[in-house]
Amino acid sequence: MVYQVTRVPRAVARPGHGRTQEAGPFREAGQRTGGIAVKPAPFAYYRADGVEQAISLLAGLGDDAKILAGGQSLVPMMNLRLARPSALVDVTRIPGLSYLRAEADGLHIGALTPHRAVETTRDPAVTAGFGVLPRSARWIGHYPIRARGTFGGSIAHADPASEWCLLALLLEANVVLQGPAGRRVLPAAEFLQGFYTTAAEPDEMITEVWFPRPAPRAALTEFAERQGDFAVVAAAVSVDAADGVCRSARVVLGGVGPLPVQVETGILAGQPATAESWRAMGEHAASQVEPPSDTHGSGGFRKKLAATLVSRALAEASGR
Repeated sequence: MVYQVTRVPRAVARPGHGRTQEAGPFREAGQRTGGIAVKPAPFAYYRADGVEQAISLLAGLGDDAKILAGGQSLVPMMNLRLARPSALVDVTRIPGLSYLRAEADGLHIGALTPHRAVETTRDPAVTAGFGVLPRSARWIGHYPIRARGTFGGSIAHADPASEWCLLALLLEANVVLQGPAGRRVLPAAEFLQGFYTTAAEPDEMITEVWFPRPAPRAALTEFAERQGDFAVVAAAVSVDAADGVCRSARVVLGGVGPLPVQVETGILAGQPATAESWRAMGEHAASQVEPPSDTHGSGGFRKKLAATLVSRALAEASGR
């Protein structure tokens, strides 16, 4: 199904049973259609009913086509004309891509799983081994965003302050892609390549994010100017401790560069699992990054945030 639109019209919400429909002529910014101001640049809209159809559409539409899932990041960028896709391929009605499944080989999260579904899960296998995911979901935007935004969409957007991107790196997740050549699986560290940039080909779509190993002692915390805003700095950590001693730890920082940064944590091995060790690790983590300065804060301010947030997250993860 294809619509030629400058915005998604109400008619899109009604099943078209495979018909092709025209939704009116293109209009430029500042003009009005049906009494409603048009914000994004003109684009074509397609709705896919299955993964193979979505891939076929992407292959035929070229590099400027984009997938529309939850739309909570893409649509605002289109409205500001920071993103100008020539076409959108709506995958929201593809069945079978919304799930959380804890299996023998880890946790599998379907690409169309809403943030809210992760936040509210009560599956004991999820909360025991991957409890950092539902706990961290509360940091994502506001309720409407969590209800409509999707897990795969957030990973695909690749914002370096995104909670799911940080946790995908922290927990060494794999991103499952489907394209014309078939299925391929990439570690999150290879999939995420920079500001809003990933290793996905233009004709591929994410179908799943797979977390192979549980992390019962993990935490994420962040600082934002207002509740629901993207983090100025975020810290995600996991800890392996026994008998009051830290065996190892992982620390990932967001908001300090074009990618989430995994910092070196070797100094923690063999140290007591105490607040003093966590504070030292926070200072060490801050020394490993050179954050940018912008309207949200200077690089020095971000370094101080990184030190505090790492220390706080380690204390939460370890229970000390």
